[in-house]
Amino acid sequence: MRNPLKTLAMLALTFEGLTLDQLKREEGQTLAEYALILALIALLVVVAIAFLKDQITRLFSNIATNI
Repeated sequence: MRNPLKTLAMLALTFEGLTLDQLKREEGQTLAEYALILALIALLVVVAIAFLKDQITRLFSNIATNI
């Protein structure tokens, strides 16, 4: 197990050289937002397919029959 005081000192040294502008960067935040939007869209597609399963099956069956 690490010494908590040593860990705190390492964190202080890490953040000492950072400016406020560097701490406010939003690239990672934007990436996370896009990931959440993509997950929501994927969930909506899965739910839509589950509700429309019978109609989709009939549609493909009709196409296969007509070919």
